[in-house]
Amino acid sequence: MIEIIEPGPFASVQDAGRIGYAASGVPRSGAFDRAALRLANRLVGNSDDAAALEITLGGLVARFHRAATVALAGAASPGLDWGVAITLTAGTTIRLGVPRTGLRSYLAVRGGLAVEAQLGSRSTDTLSGLGPPPLRSGDLVPIGAEHPAEVGGTAAAPRPAPARLPVMWGPRDDWFTPGALGLLTATAWIVRPDSNRIGIRLDGPQLDRARTEELPSEPALPGAVQVPPDGRPILFGPDAPITGGYPVIAVVRRADLDAAAQLRPGDRVGFISTRDG
Repeated sequence: MIEIIEPGPFASVQDAGRIGYAASGVPRSGAFDRAALRLANRLVGNSDDAAALEITLGGLVARFHRAATVALAGAASPGLDWGVAITLTAGTTIRLGVPRTGLRSYLAVRGGLAVEAQLGSRSTDTLSGLGPPPLRSGDLVPIGAEHPAEVGGTAAAPRPAPARLPVMWGPRDDWFTPGALGLLTATAWIVRPDSNRIGIRLDGPQLDRARTEELPSEPALPGAVQVPPDGRPILFGPDAPITGGYPVIAVVRRADLDAAAQLRPGDRVGFISTRDG
């Protein structure tokens, strides 16, 4: 059992997400940085999709009621070695500081986190409310049973937040002026403080539309770059709705969205068209 003494700014349980329920209106959810989740799980001998803690901007204080093997990946938070499996004795309290760079850290525990699954996933979905609620002081998080597996190893240094994200144009790039398309890739956008798992909100020049009529709601997905009426783009995250009514100017591939998970408020990020190299 893990006792949450302080959750920090925001912490939740995440795994690989709810796959196959979009037709029922259920977002995929799951870890924002999937590569970091896989790394943390592999270091402790879990399956890649086991549930772990997703910790935003450090601040987590947690006590382990029994001995456990843990690993930290994603943003490197002071207080626990990064990228290596560590065995903690019963009664150990860990305190994670604010990472120097990056936003989201992933703490995996051998055996995974055994919170109740809903629709095949243990992920907290901040939009639909499915899964366990975000972690609060006093929460007790159960640890699953350990299975024989290789444990240990080390990892390369954590990745820095990206300076530019590759995008594919469309599906509604024709709703914008040529100048807006150029601005999207020429601007160093600033990550806004109101960003979250639903979407990374960006500040910068207004992207003007060539068409002003209403767009019927249509399918959306994590990685979509949607532009609301104020002209400032939003990069959809894992908890984003499965439909949207604002035009999508471009899409970040899912593999590149992992890196976007480490963008923190105030960071600058650009986009580069995959057609341009």
